[in-house]
Amino acid sequence: MKVAAVIAAGGRGRRMNSTLSKQFLRLRGRPILYYTLNTFESLQEIEEIILVVGPSDMDYAQREVLQPYRFRKVKLVEGGKERQDSVYNGLRSCSPQTDIVVIHDGVRPFVTKKIILASIEAAKKYRAVGVGVPVKDTIKVVDGGFILNTPDRSTLWAIQTPQTFEYSLILRAHEEARKAGFYGTDDTVLVERLGFPVRMIEGAYENIKITTPEDMLVAEAFLNMGYGDFKR
Repeated sequence: MKVAAVIAAGGRGRRMNSTLSKQFLRLRGRPILYYTLNTFESLQEIEEIILVVGPSDMDYAQREVLQPYRFRKVKLVEGGKERQDSVYNGLRSCSPQTDIVVIHDGVRPFVTKKIILASIEAAKKYRAVGVGVPVKDTIKVVDGGFILNTPDRSTLWAIQTPQTFEYSLILRAHEEARKAGFYGTDDTVLVERLGFPVRMIEGAYENIKITTPEDMLVAEAFLNMGYGDFKR
């Protein structure tokens, strides 16, 4: 069974207040993307990695990430206007023989091999898998500055990546969304709108998405604590 990974790294990171795209910001002297790609590259179950970056970052990614760290499995692909467009470009760049595809945010460097492999195994059985964690806080639905209701916290999960799918299913879900002009906030919602059930498995609270300067501080602390499956 052929497994590919699509790493979405096309964001500009406006909330990071940096002229450099957030995925290229440095943690201990290495780009955030280094840590993410390193974990995926080290998994023998994953045969190819499609790295999707913004058009203006193509040269930078090649020069500052792929060349110096000599990733063997990574293919660089140009992204689109929105994350969903970029993931679609990545999916279309996968080998036609791909059976399972793992979609992951490039700025989630603390994903573990255990989580990735668990999502692959679940996708073999359920065809569509989301990774997440149960929410810790009470959640309120608010409109116009007033609370409308309080959902039962026991049913609420915060979605993460990887999100892992049977390749033909997620490609179809993206194509149907494009035809309808529908944009979702993640990839599982594209499968949901087809009426297909998505299996949820537990990720890790450490599997953070780095989007703000405060997240960089947390990431540095996680590095100091030894989180992550990448080579150090």
